[in-house]
Parts: sequence; C-alpha cells; structure tokens
Amino acid sequence: MSQADSNANHTDAADTHSTHVDRNKTANLATPSYTPQLQAFREVIESRRSVRRFTDTPIPDDVLAECLRLAMLAPNSSNLQPWEFYVIDSTDSRKRAVKNCMDQNAAKTSARLIAVVARTNIWHEHAQQVLREYPDKPVPKKVKDYYTKVVAVDFLRGPVNTVSAVKWGATQVFRQVKGPIKSPYYTSEDVKNWATNNTALAAGNLMLALRAHGFDSCPMGGFDEPAMKKLLGLSDDHHVVMMIGAGERSDKGIYNSQFRFDQDQFVHYV
Repeated sequence: MSQADSNANHTDAADTHSTHVDRNKTANLATPSYTPQLQAFREVIESRRSVRRFTDTPIPDDVLAECLRLAMLAPNSSNLQPWEFYVIDSTDSRKRAVKNCMDQNAAKTSARLIAVVARTNIWHEHAQQVLREYPDKPVPKKVKDYYTKVVAVDFLRGPVNTVSAVKWGATQVFRQVKGPIKSPYYTSEDVKNWATNNTALAAGNLMLALRAHGFDSCPMGGFDEPAMKKLLGLSDDHHVVMMIGAGERSDKGIYNSQFRFDQDQFVHYV
C-alpha cells in the first residue's frame, strides 16, 4: 500500500469516527417525528406544584448548582442575562429572610431559599462581556455593531429622559415612513419590565430543573422587598422578582388540588 493510500484510509477512518461521534451527540435530539424526551418532559411539567411544606431532606450543593446552570440557559433578550440568584444559606440571613417572607411555610421549611433578582443597570457591562466572551472568533462585525450601537440606542435615556424623547419621535416617524419597529426602552419602568421578564424566564427553568431532580419549589411574591434588598445589600437597580423556597415535598406540602381554566378561554387563533 502506498503512503498516499495509507493517508487516505486514515482520513476516511477519522471522518467515519467524527460522523459517529456527531451522530451520538444528536441521537436524542427531538424532531417533529422523533420525541424521545416528550413523556419525561410532560411528567416534569405536570408534576410540578407550588409546594408549601418540605421535608428535612437537604438539596446537595452539586444538584442546586446544576439547577442554577439550567436556569441560566433560559431564553433572554440579546443574551444580556440581567439576572442574579442569591442562595440564602447562613443561619442569621435565612432567619431574617424567612421573616421578610411573612413566615410562610414555604420559606420556613425549605431546604434552600433563593432570591431571584433582576438588574436594570447591567446591560452595558454585559454587552461588553458578550463581545469579550463571544465563542466565534473573530467576532463578526454585525455582532460588534449590534452590541456597541443598537443595544446602546435601545437602552440609553439620557439626563431627564432627553434621549428618550428623541427616540420616541424617531420611532414614530419610522413607523409612518417605513413600517413596524420595536419600541426602545423609554423609561426606567420599561427597563425594569425588560429585566424582570427575562429573569422570570430563568426562574421558570430553575423550578422545572428542581422538579426533574426530584425536588420541588414554591415561588413567592408575598415578601417585603425593601427589607429583602437591605438584607442582601442590593441597590435601587436590583429588583427582587420572587423568592423561591425549594426542597423535597412533604406529604402535607400541597394544599389544594391542581386545576386550570379551560384552554379555549386563553388561546386565540387569528
């Protein structure tokens, strides 16, 4: 066999191995005609409940870390990731946090208590970080332009909202002349809505990840936010979207039967 034939055979073998590896990676990737995870996904969704009482079973640190990793794979606007998660473990902080949650059983009995926080002042720093950590090098020009120009225009408001007024006028003209355009963030309330909407998506992932690991959760909106922000050392640019109590469900952890209104009440085909 010639050296060329040997090299060709080696290349063919390498290609075959690479294809085999690639197929293994995608073997369980769902398609419209192949849904290997569907039943497990249904079971996670349908078994998730807002659990009010938990057992003494701890949530291992590695399990919680994995759940938080999955939480942060949630979809989010421009990958700016405006979320933070505060796992309240120290005895004193937890005692105060439970009090700030109105002593709800879901907080008192939880194995882990987590504050889910949205940040409205992080977009610029995260836009720069996206460019630093962008996986494809060199970073494409359109990506650089998007994060240095489009994102900046979207969020900037200027002193006394002067930039917002200009953006509002320009947006109205664009709609009249060229057609639909996404509304920029004109006010601090617009940016807060953006941050909390994205953070809530991550919170949903977190609760489902906990359920998949055999644990449960309870999202709590009944808490004293100013007191919680003081406890966690947060600024006016931080917003506690919800508190999540997590743990293994107790036999008495679910207070009521689950039901939802009829789907036709909410789904509209237009």
